Amino acid sequence: MGVRRVVPDLASASLDAAKDFYGDVLGLLPVMDHGWIVTLADPERANARVNLMSHDATAAVIPAASIEVDDVDACYSAAIHVGAEIVHPLTDEPWGVRRFFVRDPDGHVINVLSHP
Repeated sequence: MGVRRVVPDLASASLDAAKDFYGDVLGLLPVMDHGWIVTLADPERANARVNLMSHDATAAVIPAASIEVDDVDACYSAAIHVGAEIVHPLTDEPWGVRRFFVRDPDGHVINVLSHP
């Protein structure tokens, strides 16, 4: 199992205002926009990203962070093995990711995902 990228997920009451703020202050540009989640990235460093979320399309909670891994199934098995709380089951989402949400020991919900 290997981590490819870690991206903070920030709840937003106004995606447009948040996009403007992060663009104006940090120069981040939209690289994905599903209407409920917008990913902004540095145009010079694509892995420097932040997700802005009004809600999650299929889960009941906005996660604290999204962690992209190379083997989401192995991570899911490891989470089950250690008895971690699964907040959103392992799911193939219609926007092209396979993911699950898990609660860490401090209560943070983490979105663990892979792109097939």
